Amino acid sequence: MAEVIVLSSSIVRTKKINKSDHTKIHLTPYDLKLLHFAYPQRGLLFPKPDDETRIIHRLKASLSIALEIYFPFAGRLVKVNNHEDNTLSFYIDCDSSGARFVHAKVESVSANDFLQPYDSVPDFKRCFFPANDLKSSDGVSEPLLALQVTEIKDGVFISFGYNHMVADGSSFWNFFHTWSKICMNGSSSDTHPLVLKDWFLDKVDYPIHMPVLETGRPPRCKIPTKERVFHFTKTNISDLKAEANADITFTNMKISSLQAVLAHLWISIIKHSGLNREEDTHCIVAADMRRRLNPPLKKECFGNVTHQAIATAKVGEILDHGLGWAALQINKQVRTLTNENYKAFAENWVRNIKFPKISGGISIKADTYLIATSSPWFEVYDNDFGWGKPIAVRAEPGNGIGISLVVFRGLEEGSIDVNATIPLSMWSDVLVNLLTDV
Repeated sequence: MAEVIVLSSSIVRTKKINKSDHTKIHLTPYDLKLLHFAYPQRGLLFPKPDDETRIIHRLKASLSIALEIYFPFAGRLVKVNNHEDNTLSFYIDCDSSGARFVHAKVESVSANDFLQPYDSVPDFKRCFFPANDLKSSDGVSEPLLALQVTEIKDGVFISFGYNHMVADGSSFWNFFHTWSKICMNGSSSDTHPLVLKDWFLDKVDYPIHMPVLETGRPPRCKIPTKERVFHFTKTNISDLKAEANADITFTNMKISSLQAVLAHLWISIIKHSGLNREEDTHCIVAADMRRRLNPPLKKECFGNVTHQAIATAKVGEILDHGLGWAALQINKQVRTLTNENYKAFAENWVRNIKFPKISGGISIKADTYLIATSSPWFEVYDNDFGWGKPIAVRAEPGNGIGISLVVFRGLEEGSIDVNATIPLSMWSDVLVNLLTDV
């Protein structure tokens, strides 16, 4: 086990603090349903900077500037007790309380330990992340953003965890890219003011009042898992996409590259799951709704504006049909993510607020759900703090349920990496070998 030595832990605040002018961000049903979700955690492995580069000073100074732009990350979650109807409500107070910054060091770990043969994931990786075991509800007392810079023998691992009620992946990577640009250039002269989403749910009043009994933190329920990073080359993806579309010539729908990759993983994992043919299995895909709404939101609009497409099929159906059929089920559900669907879900949720009572926020049979998050559209390898671009990206799936598939753009052009976390009960060498052969 690698020994991570924490050299310092501090709160980074913005230099410009106006306590008399706090921005209050009201939370939508899509934010609030994440109350019991873990902080998403991601990390980038960078080359080692020159000895004379004062990376910690530069990173903290540029972070303070970046937080002036992305000020919600420096705020806190506020819980309000509504005694008149025995409910609770929440909002984000952009009070400039700051983000946590951890500086750590590990003398026994090198970049090669992260880049292990066959893309296996080292057991020590969890120690490199700053927000382990934090849930969104903890934002009332914990920073909404935590970052950790860990120096290793020949590199630097910069990781983060953020409160999912504040932002989605698209918003976070926009922040991260802005931070890296400020660090490299020394100023924020070419940045733009933050665009916050307005309250666009006409039939939902805010703040939303939630029953007290529904907002209690559920008991921790961690399922033993194994991790592996699966690499799909540009050629692999092209072949899968062509095969999937060739299977569905009976329809005008076209399968995307990501849908083909996810369908392949769905089939491969279920094939070796040992599940009964009559059991339902599900593939959940997160989608950005900004441009799907009417009127559409700006692409750079800050906040959590995602929805989930849930494709469901019997195990037997997945095994008996081809790649195209499985990909088509995902495609059909993604197409249902419309402006009307998005707003109807919010209105129905408010009328019957329920929070599942299993850690992670989803009450499910773990081995029947594939949960795909993140996106190959996020430009994770374009972040340069001034001493080189990343050489690898990793995730720390924190909800501990289901089969987690965190999707990233690969280092090579046109490739995709999938950071997969699979329940130990389903893990098999046959499965690993099959997916590695992709």
